[in-house]
Amino acid sequence: MMDWTDRHCRFFLRLISRHARLYTEMITVGALTHGDVPYHLDFDPAEHPIGLQLGGSDPQMLAASAKLGERWGYDEINLNCGCPSERVQTGSFGACLMAEPALVADCVKAMRDAVAVPVTVKHRIGLDHGDDYGFVRDFVGTVAAAGCAVFIVHARNAVLNGLSPKDNREVPPLRYDVVHRLKRDFPALTLVVNGGLTRWDAIDRELTEVDGVMLGRAAYHDPYLLAQADWRAFGDEAPARSRSAVLRMLMPYAAAQMARGVHLRAIARHALGLYHGQSGGRRFRQILSDAARLRDGGPDLFEEALAAVEPVAAAA
Repeated sequence: MMDWTDRHCRFFLRLISRHARLYTEMITVGALTHGDVPYHLDFDPAEHPIGLQLGGSDPQMLAASAKLGERWGYDEINLNCGCPSERVQTGSFGACLMAEPALVADCVKAMRDAVAVPVTVKHRIGLDHGDDYGFVRDFVGTVAAAGCAVFIVHARNAVLNGLSPKDNREVPPLRYDVVHRLKRDFPALTLVVNGGLTRWDAIDRELTEVDGVMLGRAAYHDPYLLAQADWRAFGDEAPARSRSAVLRMLMPYAAAQMARGVHLRAIARHALGLYHGQSGGRRFRQILSDAARLRDGGPDLFEEALAAVEPVAAAA
């Protein structure tokens, strides 16, 4: 979710769900070692609970980055062992780390020794075209022995050569049964499944087999999908905010961020899918992606977009 789940996206999603755990885009240890740390790590307190996802393979650098994350107030540090992009492979981290479970275990131990917050791992079910269950079972077992108790499993293989990151999200077949088997073999661990889940009937089925579900692009393109999460997954019966209420609550946030020099587009782009599948949704997206309006307008652009889909609510 690089370049997607930035702080503005997460604030917006938190307005929809009170309880869903949010994650940063993957942030490399190099960016935290040599870059602008506040730029990468700052977030709004409303985003809690929130996990910091790190990319790296050097135990000491990961430990130092995890310390920074804990100091910034993150609730969890997550190590990415699932990204298949060539850029990540060049840095010897992401999905290619699944071939080195002992190194991942060393990374997890170094981070756990450095911080008190949970250290978790996100990974795939295999590499390239292999379908040997023992590969992912042994990976999880080795990393769990280093103290990792939570595994977020994208239920596809990562094909490291010949497929783009986009193709890696679509071409390798989904095999939820592998994640279910991991849960049976490691009942004491928390197993969270990720990949291809876009409907609540499917999500509900998975929650009978594993401990949690992670949504990625489904929640980005159709963010109001998360409106059902609080009661369906967390047992909170309080009514969800309406789409119009979410958009109105985003307006003062946008005003405050624009006062700090943030461009309106940086916030509005994350709300484009709020009326996904709704009457007027296309016009809503057109307004919030209009370059001239975004350049010259302010948070009241949200009201203009709202009038395209909910004229009564917009006039209230």
